Amino acid sequence: MLIITILIAFLITVLISPIAIPFLRRLKFGQSIREEGPESHQKKSGTPTMGGIMIVLSIVITSIIVAFKFSPFGFGHEMGLLLFVIIGYGLIGFIDDFIIVAFKRNLGLTSKQKMFGQLLIAFIFYLLLRYYEVPTYIQIPGTDIQWDLGWGYAILVVFMLVGASNAVNLTDGLDGLLSGTAVIAFGAFGVLAWYGIPQNDVAIFTLAVVGALLGFLVFNAHPAKVFMGDTGSLALGGAIAAVAILTKMEILLVIIGGVFVIETISVILQVISFKLTGKRIFKMSPLHHHYELKGWSEWRVVTTFWFVGLIFAALGIYIEVWLT
Repeated sequence: MLIITILIAFLITVLISPIAIPFLRRLKFGQSIREEGPESHQKKSGTPTMGGIMIVLSIVITSIIVAFKFSPFGFGHEMGLLLFVIIGYGLIGFIDDFIIVAFKRNLGLTSKQKMFGQLLIAFIFYLLLRYYEVPTYIQIPGTDIQWDLGWGYAILVVFMLVGASNAVNLTDGLDGLLSGTAVIAFGAFGVLAWYGIPQNDVAIFTLAVVGALLGFLVFNAHPAKVFMGDTGSLALGGAIAAVAILTKMEILLVIIGGVFVIETISVILQVISFKLTGKRIFKMSPLHHHYELKGWSEWRVVTTFWFVGLIFAALGIYIEVWLT
């Protein structure tokens, strides 16, 4: 069933992309490149974006097919929760992307509008968790130590979904960078959901994400023929946080999603340093741009970050499986 899930999602993405990409190009849904970004990225201007539509569509279709047709447990509430999050955050990203491409500007939704949407989806998700009586404790990875946060769990859930969606969004800056690192991170959670707990719905969903992203990488690897846009990055960020919450691996997300955490920290440090001292720590943030400006090729930066993501994923699996 696991291999079937990956294959179905992969095939759906690979089959619809050759149709969707020319369609997006005809609609002139091309990427607008920030003027303050690396000069080498200007040649990417006009590359079709909003490819996240294909990713989300593939994940939803695959998850439903496998849950109903191949899973002995059917379609459970956990699958419903995960699909709610990925569709909800994907919709926010779609609106943001659409404004950018339709009005040919670098900014879509305002930061307040985007934050409101992210908070709303996160809060509804928390209410659904309480409806399904999902426990409010967190557990220290590799130990039996648990803390029940009570109402404080609501704050954690909202923080995780909003924080993860923005962290993953920051990582989407180079051809194939986010697609590859997300494959690794979701794959790690998929392994843990299937062999560790197990949680059938979560395992199906995470492997549907892996398959969809592998299919997308066929067209998104350097030189990219399509970008996922906020439609994909916000959806993936919200989804990985939801997966961590449903598997009760909230803390482990910081490790398995280590690349996303590092990218976010690089932005925070850059802003703090510049405001306090007027000097920048990095040549440019997020961190992947720093290495670009140091002379690394785009492919070298991407594969290096993939490798680092693989180390974090292996560490997370090791802590959860072998130390528990």
